[in-house]
Amino acid sequence: MTRYASVYPLVTARALAREFTYEIGDEVGPGAVVEVRFGNAKRRGVVTKVDVAPPKGIETAQIERVVEELPKPLVELALWIAEYYGSTPGRAFGLVAPVQRKARGERPQPAERDGLPGEAEPAELSATQRSALDRIIGALDANESANFLLFGATGSGKTEVYLQACAIALARGRGAIVLVPEIALTPQTVGRFRARFGERIAILHSSLTEAERRDERARIASGDAPIVVGARSAVFAPVPRLGVICVDEEHDASYKQESDPRYDARTVAAKRAALENAVAVFGSATPRPESWGKLERLDLGGRLSGPLPPVRVVDLRREAGYPLSAPLLAELGTIEEHGGKAILLLNRRGVAPALHCRACGLTLRCVNCDVALVLHGDGLLRCHHCGHTEPRPETCPACSSTELARLGAGTQKLERELEAKLPELERIRLDADAVEKPGALAAALRRFAAADRVVLVGTQMVAKGHHFSG
Repeated sequence: MTRYASVYPLVTARALAREFTYEIGDEVGPGAVVEVRFGNAKRRGVVTKVDVAPPKGIETAQIERVVEELPKPLVELALWIAEYYGSTPGRAFGLVAPVQRKARGERPQPAERDGLPGEAEPAELSATQRSALDRIIGALDANESANFLLFGATGSGKTEVYLQACAIALARGRGAIVLVPEIALTPQTVGRFRARFGERIAILHSSLTEAERRDERARIASGDAPIVVGARSAVFAPVPRLGVICVDEEHDASYKQESDPRYDARTVAAKRAALENAVAVFGSATPRPESWGKLERLDLGGRLSGPLPPVRVVDLRREAGYPLSAPLLAELGTIEEHGGKAILLLNRRGVAPALHCRACGLTLRCVNCDVALVLHGDGLLRCHHCGHTEPRPETCPACSSTELARLGAGTQKLERELEAKLPELERIRLDADAVEKPGALAAALRRFAAADRVVLVGTQMVAKGHHFSG
């Protein structure tokens, strides 16, 4: 008896956002990712229903082949995303359906896959950590969906709770997903999971090539890598028998995807946990108001290593040496003389965030985006939004004045000032310009960890949960 199935083709056109009927074999079931003839081309599609009635008066085509099987919860999740976020099923299925390429031979691992070294042995938990973990384990063992807010200051031990929750899920024969805002900026987090679980973790993020992503997804689906660490797209990883989803820094805006299909990975994580009777843990020292109000809170309290150091606020309007104030130079001078490490955060790249004409008040702006052009050390003005570049003019393009002044300071300017005023200090810059090449970020952090009398200068990259002695 001939069988028929409803298939959503993975196409983006809204006019084609509907199911089409194809003839299938006995081995095809709901959730199958299939290759079908669609118009004059071959497309992938996802089977949503089987044993449907064939359309009258229309000759149906057979599916070409079965590419892969999606777990039923991921099929339901994709259909929910299409409805909830106003997208099309084809676009939503593109989030969960794997990319296919021809199998390749052995290859070296991506440079940043291993991350930085971490602790292999589980740490002894504090009373608050143990209480939080016991509540998570209780929900996991009850096989019930639950959402928790793991609330604690920076350094309160949230990551160790994630690690041990994942270990418990693994011991129960279930998998885990750990979401971090930006995987490239958190090599130490990756390193801790790698040290604890070895090759049983997979890394998913947007910088992977399609072939690398296919390889990682295959390891996940087969059960070889039951623990997944990644950025927002990792929430769609095909983990069999998912038990725990941990969302670190749940307040971070990068969990939202603004292009179609739009989604918020935090909302999707909660929905997936509900579909799979899993536990979702949202961790933050500064949670969103909606998380604070809706989720069951697990309080970790303050830092495990003691209170935060005292903070001194310096009014730079009274300082002549911007961006390096006299008190900061004094502290850095102590490091230069006696040894140690310092981290300077300046969330501006380049030499100066803007070039301003003192005569007519013009600020040089991008011709495409109308945002201020940033002056870089190579003498070029760059738009950090669209990538447009142009040479630094000698005179104002509006009034021809030569009084072009730099406004503010960026990381390159700060690096130069440190070289001039504290030449004996080693300087390591960490921003998008300095770590463009694969592996450069992890290499820079390893260099900083091993050095003495060193300053790490950078943008938000330096504030992503790093831990260095000294």
